[in-house]
Amino acid sequence: MTEEEIVRYLRGNPAFFDRNADALAEIVLVSPHSRRTVSLQERQAELLREKIRAFEMRLMELLRHGADNTMLADRLLRWSRDLFLEHDSTRVPALIADSIQQQFAVPQVALRVWGVAQTHADAPWAQGATHEVREFANALREPFCGVNTGFEVAAWLPHPEQAVSLALLPLRAVEPEFTRTEQASDSPSTIGLIVLASPDAQRYTSTMGTDFLSRIAEVASAALSRLR
Repeated sequence: MTEEEIVRYLRGNPAFFDRNADALAEIVLVSPHSRRTVSLQERQAELLREKIRAFEMRLMELLRHGADNTMLADRLLRWSRDLFLEHDSTRVPALIADSIQQQFAVPQVALRVWGVAQTHADAPWAQGATHEVREFANALREPFCGVNTGFEVAAWLPHPEQAVSLALLPLRAVEPEFTRTEQASDSPSTIGLIVLASPDAQRYTSTMGTDFLSRIAEVASAALSRLR
């Protein structure tokens, strides 16, 4: 008989272990941990302990992720609160960038807004967004995360030479629910772009989730709607 046939027989005849309990007790195996011989029952117990340890490690990982998400949610709420408390709309763009940098420990943050009212056209945060940048932002359907390969928007940062990895958050026009049309909600126009930068190449990677960054972009977009 082959090993596969033996395995199929044992799986199909579980009563074999009841009829041959003495034989099972005589079987000895080599423990992979201590290299000593152990009984079949002891080896099964070791396998169960290994599975339990794996489950415990997975549980600890889930608890850690849960704690991290709770901390990020608290920071998002504090950041949103700061935006709500600012009554001077001209200070909102700088507040968005400064508060992100402080609340989320981002080394560098830059922001540009376009399509603003004429009274804001000369503001620093309304300058420097070329046609190519606007087209790029409009093409983003979700935040971009990855290595800085020479993005034009990196020049907005105080120290672009230190921007190794980037997160680019497109800002889109936000309309109140009671005035929003179905067509407008399907393809809202882009009104700006937030640039997050880090000297750490692993801070923003192409494999990371972007849901939290999307929430930041939504809140920022709503706060900047006062400038249009």
